[in-house]
Amino acid sequence: MDIASMARVAHEVHRAYCLAIEDDSQPSWKDAPEWQRQSSMRGVVFYLNSPEASVTAGHNAWMERKLQDGWQWGPEKNPDLKQHPCLIEFRLLPEFQQVKDFLFRAVVKALSSVPP
Repeated sequence: MDIASMARVAHEVHRAYCLAIEDDSQPSWKDAPEWQRQSSMRGVVFYLNSPEASVTAGHNAWMERKLQDGWQWGPEKNPDLKQHPCLIEFRLLPEFQQVKDFLFRAVVKALSSVPP
């Protein structure tokens, strides 16, 4: 499976989890802006290149890239202002936010072990 396909599946699992916790802020993959799709693909590449990496390491890599791209902490996710409430240490994230990182890593690991 290619990186974009893996990212699409991980994104849709993330979206389904968000819907389950009554957060309808995540668009479908086909409706997601390019920056969001690219972020998912970078997450896939991170775990493919570092299959033993912890979710904390994955979160740190995501956070580092967001900060490089000019994002900053904000009380709500706001792409126009480049603000995100998850731009904090992984251990400080609410559990429901940490679950998203565990799900993303699990999807990448599962899909990367599927024979072509």
